[in-house]
Amino acid sequence: MARKKTTVLVLFGGSSSEHEVSRRSACFVLKNLSPEKYQVYTVGITKDGRWILTGASLEEIADGRWENHASNRPAFLSPDRGHRGLVLAGEAGSMEILKLDCVFPVLHGKNGEDGSVQGLLQLSGIPYVGCGIYASAVCMDKAASHTLLEAAGIPQAKNFWFCSCEYDSRRGEILKNIRENLGWPVFVKPANAGSSVGVSKAGDEKELDRAVALAAAEDGRIVVEEQIIGQEVECAVLGNELPKAAAVGEIAASADFYDYDDKYINGTSQLFIPAHIDPSVAEEIRRVACEAYRVLGCEGLARVDFFVRNGSQILLNELNTLPGFTAISMYPKLWEACDVPAEELVEQLLFYAFQRHEKLLQRGGKSEQGLR
Repeated sequence: MARKKTTVLVLFGGSSSEHEVSRRSACFVLKNLSPEKYQVYTVGITKDGRWILTGASLEEIADGRWENHASNRPAFLSPDRGHRGLVLAGEAGSMEILKLDCVFPVLHGKNGEDGSVQGLLQLSGIPYVGCGIYASAVCMDKAASHTLLEAAGIPQAKNFWFCSCEYDSRRGEILKNIRENLGWPVFVKPANAGSSVGVSKAGDEKELDRAVALAAAEDGRIVVEEQIIGQEVECAVLGNELPKAAAVGEIAASADFYDYDDKYINGTSQLFIPAHIDPSVAEEIRRVACEAYRVLGCEGLARVDFFVRNGSQILLNELNTLPGFTAISMYPKLWEACDVPAEELVEQLLFYAFQRHEKLLQRGGKSEQGLR
């Protein structure tokens, strides 16, 4: 008797400024889901928030043509645990339920990586890849994550945050804080936006005004951080309660800083694996990455980004709960350097999704029977 395939739904796109990179990341995941083991369905979320089940090819997903594919059907994930699947719209208002074993939300940025989709998946009772609601929301919120990591004693760049609506009334106080505690230049970031979106560098008061306006277009809270002169390194973490860290990689950014275009579009930055740092420093980065991962409640996966100043001082920058999976993305490259090829990495991510789901069942007991 043939073994029953595991049914996996891959979600991509989304109402996010990172919609395009999500499409390319989804192609990486889809390419590495073995057809012998998995029955795979793909649902694209358009920029205006429509959910569509599609049979489009990887090339059509990557370049955006999937939205006009002949196979497309309106679909949405049901929060009803009795359904445990995707609701497909049919003719004359009819509905069909497509049962799912697991969901892989390959969604970056707002409305995908920030806890919103994770909340829907939690309600649905379907296992899903990646961090849960809390960790997703906290890691997306730079103001919140900085506060929690500081309380845990994890070194970071000097920083502070304020509400964008208060900028005019508090401008003098903010400038004083920069002059006395951070120094010029500074990096100005929206607290919630995603991968380098709305981030800019300010070297004086006029540039600060422009940087705050740019960040305020993305979020209502603004984070200001000191500039760190040093190496930019990244560590890939994988697992649930006992996470493990991959090799540490280094980025030599081609721009003034490692911005969105550099990460996902141009591919002009140089990546070094392993990073050009002392092995003892790399080992400490791996330790701190796992500690921060646990402090913020991460599960499944995260990429933890650091600065290394003067060759030895480690400063944590941020955690990304759904890092890029494109051809130039660091997360899969770091695991590949540790002899974990792409197909095995995707399998492990699904394994950790099911493992966490089982833990939820065990902790919830009878109250969680709807999850089964």
